[in-house]
Amino acid sequence: MAEKKILRIIIADDEAVIRMGLKALVGSLGHQVVETAANGLDALEKTRRLKPDLLLLDIKMPGLDGLTVAETLAAEAPLPIVMLTAFSDKALIERAANASVMGYLVKPIHEGKLGPMIEIAMTRFEAMQATAREAYKLRHQLETRELIDAAKKILIATGLSEAEAYSRLQMTAREKRCTMREVAEAVIMVGGKSAAND
Repeated sequence: MAEKKILRIIIADDEAVIRMGLKALVGSLGHQVVETAANGLDALEKTRRLKPDLLLLDIKMPGLDGLTVAETLAAEAPLPIVMLTAFSDKALIERAANASVMGYLVKPIHEGKLGPMIEIAMTRFEAMQATAREAYKLRHQLETRELIDAAKKILIATGLSEAEAYSRLQMTAREKRCTMREVAEAVIMVGGKSAAND
């Protein structure tokens, strides 16, 4: 069985009693509270600086509210966030979902709910990151294919067959120890310049 990872967690809530209670709960679950914050700006600054594995974030806080913090972090440096709230307001939940919030707990928070929610948040976040990586890889492959096709067209215009053009790109990549994408980009750049000079 895989060893359970000890997570570094930041707790952000404007009520000291709740922060203390959550710190004890997180500790009893075997995780480490690296910092606590009493308002949104503090939560944002500490999360940026300490880069925790997970953020427990109250929705209603002075200064920046939790959702604004979550939205800011989602744009800058996404991480798993579990929102804490005394309200189960549909509009807030929708906004939380759009801010890439991975979990949602209504106060009072019990260990029996917090433990599973942390696990769910981590799993959802990892799945989301894997999907983003896969989408990036596919986009990169598609761009590469399009560049190679464009370079082949330029070479075909010089009198080569399609197979010869592809083979020329491959050979050049091998000789120069670079990728076919890099060779294709160079051919397109040179082809574009010579077309402009014609």
